[in-house]
Amino acid sequence: GVEDEAVDKTIFKDCGKIAFYRRQKQQLTKNTTYQALLGSVDTEQDSTRFQIISEATKIPLVAEVYGIEKDIFRLKINEEIPLKPRYEVPDVINSKLGTVRLVCSGDTGSLILTDRKGDLKCHVSANPFKIDLLSKNEAVISINSLGQLYFEHLQVPHKQRATKGNGQNTPAATSQENQEDLGLWEEKFGKFVDVKANGPSSVGLDFSLHGFEHLYGIPQHAESHQLKNTRDGDAYRLYNLDVYGYQVHDKMGIYGSVPYLLAHKQGRTVGIFWLNASETLVEINTEPAVEYTMTQMGPAAAKQKVRCRTDVHWMSESGIIDVFLLTGPTPADVFKQYSYITGTQAMPPLFSLGYHQCRWNYEDEQDVKAVDAGFDEHDIPYDVIWLDIEHTEDKKYFTWDKKRFANPKRMQELLRSKKRKLVVISDPHIKVDPDYTVYAQAKEQGFFVKNPEGGDFEGVCWPGLSSYLDFTNPKVREWYSSLFAFPVYQGSTDILFLWNDMNEPSVFRGPELTMHKSAVHYGDWEHRELHNIYGFYQQMATAEGLIQRSKGKERPFVLSRSFFAGSQKYGAVWTGDNKAEWSYLKISIPMLLTLSVSGISFCGADVGGFIGNPEAELLVRWYQAGAYQPFFRGHATMNTKRREPWLFGEEYTQLIREAIRQRYALLPYLYSLFYHAHVSSQPVMRPLWVEYPDDLETFAVEDEYMLGSALLVHPVTDPQTATIDVFLPGSDEVWYDSKTFAYWKGGCTVKIPVTLDTIPVFQRGGSVVPVKTTVGTSTGWMADSPYGLRVALSPQGSAVGELYLDDGHSFQYLHQDQFLYRKFLFCSSVLTNRCANEKGHYPSKCIVEQILVLGLKKKPSSVTTHLSDGRAQPAAFTYCAETSTLRLEKLSLRVGEDWEVRVG
Repeated sequence: GVEDEAVDKTIFKDCGKIAFYRRQKQQLTKNTTYQALLGSVDTEQDSTRFQIISEATKIPLVAEVYGIEKDIFRLKINEEIPLKPRYEVPDVINSKLGTVRLVCSGDTGSLILTDRKGDLKCHVSANPFKIDLLSKNEAVISINSLGQLYFEHLQVPHKQRATKGNGQNTPAATSQENQEDLGLWEEKFGKFVDVKANGPSSVGLDFSLHGFEHLYGIPQHAESHQLKNTRDGDAYRLYNLDVYGYQVHDKMGIYGSVPYLLAHKQGRTVGIFWLNASETLVEINTEPAVEYTMTQMGPAAAKQKVRCRTDVHWMSESGIIDVFLLTGPTPADVFKQYSYITGTQAMPPLFSLGYHQCRWNYEDEQDVKAVDAGFDEHDIPYDVIWLDIEHTEDKKYFTWDKKRFANPKRMQELLRSKKRKLVVISDPHIKVDPDYTVYAQAKEQGFFVKNPEGGDFEGVCWPGLSSYLDFTNPKVREWYSSLFAFPVYQGSTDILFLWNDMNEPSVFRGPELTMHKSAVHYGDWEHRELHNIYGFYQQMATAEGLIQRSKGKERPFVLSRSFFAGSQKYGAVWTGDNKAEWSYLKISIPMLLTLSVSGISFCGADVGGFIGNPEAELLVRWYQAGAYQPFFRGHATMNTKRREPWLFGEEYTQLIREAIRQRYALLPYLYSLFYHAHVSSQPVMRPLWVEYPDDLETFAVEDEYMLGSALLVHPVTDPQTATIDVFLPGSDEVWYDSKTFAYWKGGCTVKIPVTLDTIPVFQRGGSVVPVKTTVGTSTGWMADSPYGLRVALSPQGSAVGELYLDDGHSFQYLHQDQFLYRKFLFCSSVLTNRCANEKGHYPSKCIVEQILVLGLKKKPSSVTTHLSDGRAQPAAFTYCAETSTLRLEKLSLRVGEDWEVRVG
């Protein structure tokens, strides 16, 4: 590895350096208890309110419990009368959440809130305050059962506090040293002092998950898919930071934060969504199940079994407590519940599922032309070429370097003639330069984030001194969106799409390389309140700008480095500045699985590793993995050796070509999966436990994954690998090697020999996967090319699959129902193609020309095709007894019409 590139841990905080963490941990030793005043219950139209009060402060808090459609509960805790309003995260949750009336019962000691169906209950205990969420009278989640509810009331700042340090209303602050240590009004880190105008305002709460020991979620960390138990001082941190070459297996915060966690056990999946955009820490501790024998004699001496339990402790620097409990019970239900709250994955334009070629930087128009030609010359498909910051004039976004890119429209016309696209970068920092229109307009309208003194916040980034657009302000977003209009963005055309980088935001000389928490945003909110949604808002404004420039007709494509809960509505994300090392290839799988179960399906990792120079073998293995992951882009940093796919010798060119071509052949299946993610919230890339929720063996698997429900992928992530162990789940299922058609029974681990050209992909018995039989130079050339169907039979001899199809770029699928949704079913030796959604209509010239049936035990005597008008004709076929496969070629069955194929 490139050791000198390692992360400098002195730049970034560990938990011990975070004052609100120290304060909350210290408080726990004091055992402060809260009690609920259940005499004060107030039942409103959509919520039940009551006061809770701590013995220490005697100042009441107000708790509100809401029932929300789809079996979701919401709990909010806030000060009854805060000195000034506390920040509540806007714009993330669905504005039309339907509430469910909860039926109230109970007495002064407890309150029971029941949903209409009656099988879910919230049981509120008064003293000490605790909430149990019960399903069929069994506790699933308990809140505050460990008494970790923590809430710092806003206080009047004492002007003398900084000098005298007397801190009367904070019981703990007795001396100057103590106050500094607790960071109440100011907090030091390195050479930085964070002055807190509003004083301490931290919140925290614990959740106990009964019977659960497998937890997932809270991206983004370079860590295992299953969340680990945290030791003191080693919490998972959610704080968006620009960490170049982040360490593998580390809980430090990196580019994005989704404060949402899932817990899974046999028979139940649940979710906890902690809606808070300030710096957040999550501690996890699993207590294993124990059995002990009762002491008394006689028949009652049965073994008592205490279920395992996992405790999750959320702590945030500021804001309020606002938490959603998603009660499942299945993984699919939890995905639907979460997307009901935060939105589903945006439907991507088809080109964006192709291969993207990027580096920092393609030098000039000539370079772009040469790289584009290189793909054609070497017969490698690709869809998009990317331009990093050097394409601009002096890092001023929305401009072009006049020497390097003298005629951007001509360059785009060349790409358009190849049916390809261009992506350019647009970062949130704006160069301080009165002659730069974007700067001058933003300055004049007061559109920048401010410093505490009221001037524009200035920090250093790529252009040098910069100000940062305040995307939390709707007026700023509206103006920013308007900058993408074709007449405004000179040199842009409708094949140009966007990339938002450095939007944590990255500030080179700032604390932890980000913005000072005391910077001030629209509405007079401090940056500390909303840090984690800054990037979310830039991606929102960019996507909106692309939609507006097309008058609402075209789907946008925007890749963002920073993200929050709900970012899936606006585009894609990636795992940031990884390294060209095997360990980063390996960790990319759990990182992407974690994003995927957290609602963000359109995710990927830089193929080859951004930092450093990959050896040819690593590069090949990375292309093979990336080809079967949702977002597929090669990228490399400044000063790395060029690594276009054909620069490593013919042997490697061939291997990379083959991986990319497999991706393109699979696009009909992938595109259909994205439609599923868009309409029914199921992730594209899935951990095995999602498909096999009752199979304990799958719960911790992270070296292989499912792509949809039909394909299992086990990328090779080690050098010089000769064999791999693949776990094939499902004891009553069969699996087929998608290359050799060899098949195995499920529920076991098989040793598979691999060579450098092996991509271990297995098709699940019982599935039908649609593919393209020919691959074009980009997705645009493949619209009318024929389909093939890969039918893999279950042990019972049946299979089912589907195909979603539309124009690939517009919103007509939504507004005019211009789409086809077909269902393929193989049952009793007949394959049928039927309409899966009568609403949709889309004229497609495409035909199914090839059908492959895997697992057909005996050679058929005849095969006939039957059209809906009654015409029938025999079909030529070949049968291989050795692999039990039936192959039909040269068919011309229209994909959008009903037909059947009978295997006699």
